[in-house]
Amino acid sequence: MKRFFLGMAAGYSGMKWFKHLTTVGHQEDYKDLTRYLASRYNGKAVLTKNGRSALTLALKAFFKPGDAILVNGFTCYAVYEAVKAAKLVPVFADISKKDLNFNITTLEDGLKNGGNSKIRGIIVQNTLGNPVNIGEIEKFAKKHELTIIEDLAHCTGIRYADGREVGTVGAAVALSFGKDKSIDTISGGALVLRYPTLYGIIAPMKVPKISDHLRAKFYPMFGTLCRRLTRFHIGGALMRFLVKIHFVERSADNRLDLERKPSKFEARLAMKQLQELRDDNKPLRKFCFVNNRTTLLEKLQRIGYYFSGFWYEKPISPERYYSLAGFPEERCPNALYAASHIINIPTYYSESDLKPAMDLIEKYKEKGANGF
Repeated sequence: MKRFFLGMAAGYSGMKWFKHLTTVGHQEDYKDLTRYLASRYNGKAVLTKNGRSALTLALKAFFKPGDAILVNGFTCYAVYEAVKAAKLVPVFADISKKDLNFNITTLEDGLKNGGNSKIRGIIVQNTLGNPVNIGEIEKFAKKHELTIIEDLAHCTGIRYADGREVGTVGAAVALSFGKDKSIDTISGGALVLRYPTLYGIIAPMKVPKISDHLRAKFYPMFGTLCRRLTRFHIGGALMRFLVKIHFVERSADNRLDLERKPSKFEARLAMKQLQELRDDNKPLRKFCFVNNRTTLLEKLQRIGYYFSGFWYEKPISPERYYSLAGFPEERCPNALYAASHIINIPTYYSESDLKPAMDLIEKYKEKGANGF
């Protein structure tokens, strides 16, 4: 029986893990990637340790401490962490069930709920690679004098409905090269400043710690090994052991660091992946809403589909950090609903590989539900 995964380096199929392990980077790879990003997104580019560090620097460049910023109500803790690290106030806006993004109505509600802090900006994340209606968002931002920051973790390379590429609209662009992102080198990130900044930033200059470098280097190999060992029912146990001894780091635990860059080999791999992006507007993951999700996930696992985990727990994921975010559940009912009913699958598997899973999901799919 074949097995398919959301996690455990599932995107590193075949010998991709070996190419990752044996890639050697050079100082010139930093320069090449920086120049490429600056050209692609028409701005000044710097490289960062991870996506949350890039987003933090973007926020520090355009907002002063105490300002408030609108944030998607269905997001990752890393986004919340970046907002707080920049000493800003996050104001969560509820989402549409259609595309998991906020819209004009929910953003207007967010403005009303901003409290005493003045809302100055919006983070656009295009959840799971589903693009927002950027034309409406731009009009809204202009009307209320808000600065747009684009977070490309899920959506690098896709286009908005008006044909513009993501990353070519906002004042700043934050990219993540972390696990299961659009560009996946296990760690690393980048920031492109497209407009003149209000506040200066210091570009990260230090190389990664050796422990972080080794974790990024070897994770695809260990992930591949753990996936193969699931047939003997020990793959999950091995991965948990590697996490416990800190040789594997869970994505949400990749610490923010405003002083460090990615490894040279990650810069080389990121450059290659960026150049190979296909202009097919395929989302990072497909999704729909289902009933009895726990039962469905158990049945999927029995036929080889290990699709539980991230984006399945709380509106601010992962669940272990949820209580820290002070999420306003009463103001974001759609986000709360999505977290308990969503099923999402990666698009790096072929339709034929996913057909048994899709057939099973169809039986649990909510009547009239969007997606797939």
